[in-house]
Amino acid sequence: MTFEELIKSLDPDIYLRLRTAVELGKWPNGERLSEEQRSLCMQAVIAYELDNLPPEERSGYIPPAASSACGHKDDEEQEQPLRWE
Repeated sequence: MTFEELIKSLDPDIYLRLRTAVELGKWPNGERLSEEQRSLCMQAVIAYELDNLPPEERSGYIPPAASSACGHKDDEEQEQPLRWE
């Protein structure tokens, strides 16, 4: 079974268990995750969320700023060409 096939076979309950394991650093039985297990679980969680959740519900989502332009709003009104000196 490939990683992609494994992700497609995950159900929401397993996804939540993996996500909790990553968050707490341990399995439901209390056993600690190794660094490799944590990394693989995190990859699975991210891949599952990418396929099954809208962006605003994914782990680590940061809403966009009100204005994505650089500088101040006053600067937007008075655009000036970039000068290379």
